[in-house]
Amino acid sequence: MHEPLSIQPPLYEPILPGATLGVMGAGQLGRMFVHAAQAMGYATVVLDPQPGSSAGQASERQIVCAYDDPRGLADLAKSAAAISTEFENVPAHALTALAKLNRVVPPAVAVAIAQDRAAEKIHFQHHGVPVAPFAVIDSPQSLIAVAPTLFPGILKTARLGYDGKGQVAVAHAQDLEAAWHALGRVPCVLEKRLELDYECSVILARGFDGAMVHLPVQRNIHHSGILATTLVLPGNIDAAVQDKALQAAQAIAVATEYVGVLCVEFFVLKDGSVIANEMAPRPHNSGHYSIDACDVSQFELQVRTMAGLPLTMPQQHSPAIMLNLLGDLWFPAGEEEPVTPDWAAILGLPGVHLHLYGKSQPRPGRKMGHVTITARSAEAALHTAAEVAAALGLPGDFSTQARAPSRHPFLAARSA
Repeated sequence: MHEPLSIQPPLYEPILPGATLGVMGAGQLGRMFVHAAQAMGYATVVLDPQPGSSAGQASERQIVCAYDDPRGLADLAKSAAAISTEFENVPAHALTALAKLNRVVPPAVAVAIAQDRAAEKIHFQHHGVPVAPFAVIDSPQSLIAVAPTLFPGILKTARLGYDGKGQVAVAHAQDLEAAWHALGRVPCVLEKRLELDYECSVILARGFDGAMVHLPVQRNIHHSGILATTLVLPGNIDAAVQDKALQAAQAIAVATEYVGVLCVEFFVLKDGSVIANEMAPRPHNSGHYSIDACDVSQFELQVRTMAGLPLTMPQQHSPAIMLNLLGDLWFPAGEEEPVTPDWAAILGLPGVHLHLYGKSQPRPGRKMGHVTITARSAEAALHTAAEVAAALGLPGDFSTQARAPSRHPFLAARSA
């Protein structure tokens, strides 16, 4: 179990525009960070082993090397005034090494917790944040010790699982050993399957001085373990649920003396209980709508926390729906060669904002971009989202049928 740091993080002088900010990782989250930093007057440098990366295309410079390459890390530390990460699987020890040379957010301890499901759940429990009943599976003996009340459950690898990868449904106790073997007998977490009403997430930002701000609580729908839709509409999340989720996310941030942007995903049960699922020590897919629907996006918050600038509470100026665009869209009707989707069919619709990530090779399940729909009302956003989904062949029932947002059939859909 990872204990929180014993001392408060140091307070730093603000890093003003004109300086260079660095990022470990150069995927789409890094790309959107680069855009936000450049809009505020900063230069950027990214470190990633893949040449021509999504963020590298936008950044002034990319350092091409492994995430733990000593020379590359030294170059990054020398080139940037502060450093962050765009995904949680950057080696935590690399962030620790960088922190000896430069300002690094988020802290390596938080990244290390997020990299291990078992440590993450134990950390949540230790700080009073409810989680689903679970057991750690890391030996033949641990298989025998599992309580029968955990079935049916989901077996998840403790490390490197994301977007539904590294997970196996386990209906009965006698199926557990075979499931563990299927996952390579690596350390895993068995979680009890709960009856969910829906899923939501909280994205907050915490500064060096402990000040915290947050985006509106987002309602999320997944297909095959991958986020498909985020809805941020008036009345689509009960106020009591929002309060519970915000308090839990803030408790997690304080416990790790967090600095930076943090996302915590939650399960909302039928009885209104709010259960923490996992945290991401970075901006998150469910917060992409903030670029178009809020006065301060999650990526500007990342810039502000790195630079030690004041944090202001983001204000959402438009109801919003975000739709993920996966590589499957490029292969309609079983096509073997990719076909570019008909972007013109959606760009003529009001309030449609298309974001593509500069990835040249679409693959099924690969995140290629997203569309955000903004409108003056929830009903209008749902109507336009229905048109976008129909034009692109995306799943989801967006038919408004003159229903209130909180009663809409799409909002009531359970997460897969």
